[in-house]
Amino acid sequence: MPYQQLTSYGLSSRFEQDALLFPELTLARVTGQHRNIYTIITEHGEAHALVSGKFIHCANTNTDFPVVGDWVMVSLADIEQTAIIHHILPRKTTFERRAAGTQNTVQIVASNIDYIFICMSLNNDFNLRRLERYLSIAWQGTATPVVVLTKSDLCADLANKLQQVAAVSLGVNVLVTSILQSDNYKVFAPYLSKEKTVVFLGSSGVGKSSLVNQLLGKDVFLTQAVGSDDSGRHTTTSRQLLVLPNGGAVIDTPGMRELQLDTGNLAKAFEDIESLALQCKYRNCTHTSENRCAVQQAISDGTLSLERLESYRKLARETQYEGLNSRQLEHAKINNMFGSVSEFSKLRRHVKNNRNN
Repeated sequence: MPYQQLTSYGLSSRFEQDALLFPELTLARVTGQHRNIYTIITEHGEAHALVSGKFIHCANTNTDFPVVGDWVMVSLADIEQTAIIHHILPRKTTFERRAAGTQNTVQIVASNIDYIFICMSLNNDFNLRRLERYLSIAWQGTATPVVVLTKSDLCADLANKLQQVAAVSLGVNVLVTSILQSDNYKVFAPYLSKEKTVVFLGSSGVGKSSLVNQLLGKDVFLTQAVGSDDSGRHTTTSRQLLVLPNGGAVIDTPGMRELQLDTGNLAKAFEDIESLALQCKYRNCTHTSENRCAVQQAISDGTLSLERLESYRKLARETQYEGLNSRQLEHAKINNMFGSVSEFSKLRRHVKNNRNN
């Protein structure tokens, strides 16, 4: 096989075919990043790499640069020398978020992933609204999300927690784990195989690195003991891709203290609300006070929680306003409240006339 080593790193026939377009270059996968220096793996082994000057000149945004998980085409004169990255092969899937502390910068956390393991502990980290955010982003990137509930040994009401998670993760498999279990590999086995890449995401201290260490069969990532308040200690500082014992690859990521949406697939993440909305009497129903509103009826029946509807509305507003300048943002908010700018202008004139009278 021409790519026997890269196959164990998740190489599929799709990327083999894409690489044929660049016969003068070498196929590689990005396994790590430290500022502008990348770690890559090729059939010849591991190397450090930089992007070419032409690459930098042609890049329009930071999403045009390589990220962990990317398949890239490089020039590699000698394995001991720094490689040069010339092209990124088209990404199959991504997990993107709005970079923390910025207004319009998008960050690709990982690319070319098949399964996204969204980790949430069953103690202090348990947060359904944050889980809805993760699921919205995951479905947008087209990779398959899987909810991983950690620290089950610290949970006294597992059945109740599972019921709550099931209500907000429709169509998503849910795995229950504990670092005290020695057979966690069996829990993840159906998702791990050659040509597959998985990524672990979640807040700091939920136990991602401990699970990854178990899957790798050795302590690769540093972990620290649970604190007196049952919280974990965040230790992973950068994204890293490693090969699994039976083939395929796993990406461990630093904990996310902030998860802002750039775009999200709310129709998939909130399929229950979207389905209910189709049953409303009015097509433009706002699900507030209209007659025969199926969404409000579901809340009255107890089949839909008000908190979930409010979460849906909040995320819908976030995705609606993404990428707009201040003027566009003002118009979008007016449209959301009054139907259109013209309707808002009519209301303003009406108020002004009443004051003059």
